[in-house]
Amino acid sequence: MDGRNPIAPERGPSATTAALPPAVDERASGRIGIVWMVLTTLLFVSQDACTRVLLQSYPLLEVAWGRYAVHMLVAAVFVGWRMPHLMRSRRLPLQLVRSALLLAITLLASTAFGMLPFVDVTAILTLTPVLITALSVPLLGETVGWRRWLGVLAGLCGAMLIVGPASGAFHWAVALPLGAVVANALYQIVTRMLSTSDRQPTTFFYTSLVGTLVCTAALPFVWVTPDAGGWALMILLGALGAGSHFCLIRAFTAAPAATVAPFGYTTLIWANLFGIVAFGELPSAATLTGAAVIVASGIYIFYREQVRRPR
Repeated sequence: MDGRNPIAPERGPSATTAALPPAVDERASGRIGIVWMVLTTLLFVSQDACTRVLLQSYPLLEVAWGRYAVHMLVAAVFVGWRMPHLMRSRRLPLQLVRSALLLAITLLASTAFGMLPFVDVTAILTLTPVLITALSVPLLGETVGWRRWLGVLAGLCGAMLIVGPASGAFHWAVALPLGAVVANALYQIVTRMLSTSDRQPTTFFYTSLVGTLVCTAALPFVWVTPDAGGWALMILLGALGAGSHFCLIRAFTAAPAATVAPFGYTTLIWANLFGIVAFGELPSAATLTGAAVIVASGIYIFYREQVRRPR
């Protein structure tokens, strides 16, 4: 879990798309964007699986430190060294809030992966776009029609199918991924707020700052010296995090959001495969049904968002 948002807002045609010659087949661009999005979801789930494996041998804060340290190193090289003027934020407090929210997402989701079935946690996390719609009313002053409110309600019902007592798998730990969903929705909304004041490299630089500082400060109290395999997995974890965000950017550069965003829900396909193959966990009927409801509600909300936008 890394601040991802499978249903991203439509931002109009990208600069790359606009620069394409007329002869370029738009359908081919759409297919390329879809491939990038499917690869993005694969990397995100691989990152979650890698985290779960590491947590079997190393403390959570140490694993999180490995993830954030790699991100901070990349940010320091590409922003701090190449574009130092972009390290200055116009809304520094909000940047720090956003970075703290990402740390909360990581800690809550990672703890959940250690206590609940892999696919159950992933399915709950896909509720984020639905909650963003609900929170956009009080926090962003956006208007949400009754049809999209029905979509929000349906998504919440889907989550209850997964975590409710009737599922047969109710556990107090379901509060952890639900908390991660709230933190992720707030993270996405703050990201949207910052897009009007700070450039993307600036936000990228501050993304892992709080996580790196907090986890580094805690490191002496929790440190377990990794073996060669542990170091390799931590480096892989950081690489998966960086690679997933790179692929996400490429997906929305190659094709419009309306084309690629719904494919963000392929996360559930990879989560089921990882759950079965890597962890020997079969999804329950309640999980599959709830996930289907969440996916349907999220796609419907995204569709209604496209319909209401001026052309």
